[in-house]
Amino acid sequence: MSPPRRLLNRDFVLLWQGQFVSQLGTQAFLVAMVFWLKRQTESATLIGLASMATTLPAVLLGPIGGTFADRHSRRAIIVLGDFLRGAVSIALAVLTFTYPDRPQLILVFLLGTALFNGVTGSFFRPAISAAIPDLVPEERVASANSLNRIALDVASFLGLGVGGVLFRVLGPGLIFLFNGLSFVFSGVSECFIRIPQQIPETGGGWRAALADFRRDLVGGLRFVWESRGMRWVLFLSPLENFFVTAIVVLFPFYVEDVLGVRPDWYGYLAAAFGGGSAVGSLLAGATTLPGGLRRNVILAFSMAFALAAAALGLATSPWLALGLLFVSGLMNGFSLIHFLSLIQLTTPSHLRGRVLGLFETLAISMTPLAAGLTGVVADLLGRDIPLIYMGCGGALVLVTLALAASRDARAFLAWEPAPSSPAVET
Repeated sequence: MSPPRRLLNRDFVLLWQGQFVSQLGTQAFLVAMVFWLKRQTESATLIGLASMATTLPAVLLGPIGGTFADRHSRRAIIVLGDFLRGAVSIALAVLTFTYPDRPQLILVFLLGTALFNGVTGSFFRPAISAAIPDLVPEERVASANSLNRIALDVASFLGLGVGGVLFRVLGPGLIFLFNGLSFVFSGVSECFIRIPQQIPETGGGWRAALADFRRDLVGGLRFVWESRGMRWVLFLSPLENFFVTAIVVLFPFYVEDVLGVRPDWYGYLAAAFGGGSAVGSLLAGATTLPGGLRRNVILAFSMAFALAAAALGLATSPWLALGLLFVSGLMNGFSLIHFLSLIQLTTPSHLRGRVLGLFETLAISMTPLAAGLTGVVADLLGRDIPLIYMGCGGALVLVTLALAASRDARAFLAWEPAPSSPAVET
């Protein structure tokens, strides 16, 4: 298979469209899950535990899933992951329609679905991220990441924007069904993708295979540890995500109890963040910044994101909150695209899956703890959401200052690729 010559080639488009449709279902599903739990239990603790069930598998299995993606067919992992999640989501929908008067049974299956999707995603996401640089020209990797992020953000904008309305009008069952069917569509689209990959030879029985797997896993960890700038960025990610998770977990209470608006506004506000993130991702993919300027912009945007999070705690108008979330999304989308592209481009292809799996694990390693603690702390503090939001924003300011203070991190953010031939236009 010859190297790709343009960005919007057949294989990348098939992957992109499948991910876009499945993300539409996923975002609507998240709204339905959160508000179903809130209406049935009125417990911030239980909502936090549901978020924890979704993210904990990625923390425990991220490096393993990434190493698996380096040693096995990334295409097979991607296709099977979507079909399995689709089957489980459809089963949840059937259960919701069949036993609407048994909320405890639905609750158990809903938490089980969240946990299963988390486990599957631990293998699925590193395979996707590792495959992208092989599906597009090297000079268009940032643009490909930008398009993928825009698909996620537009899906968030649409799925979350109407999710609250659909939950109120249609109920959770139809949303769960749509989520399952969206995964099936994505899996069918991905069946026709060609992903070039050099898969290591295996042999010698299960003990030899286990030893090879362990060696590859350690090799990925060593590569990250020896890349000091990348190490700084990756090890600061858990702190940032801890405080962002706290904000997300309490968002249903912020919408109804602080802003005093209907659940529909949960979707509108989340969609504002997604819309801002899409704009930021588009800017990141459409502009080419010299290394030093890129570093300065990323640090400035990270600080602006932290300040906007703190200001959210002071906002009592839903329209002001809408503007703050749009700005926050823009800053976050721009920075995330550059972080991901830098890791992909500075990591050899045969190590990319395990490094990206480690990146995901480190990025969300504190998320389950944050999700579990946030609900408990909020209940203990009488759900003083503004105080918690301002505290989270202040902590994010300190994380950004720590990143800016590291010489190695600044050098990594200013990395420049070796000179190459001019980029091929789409």
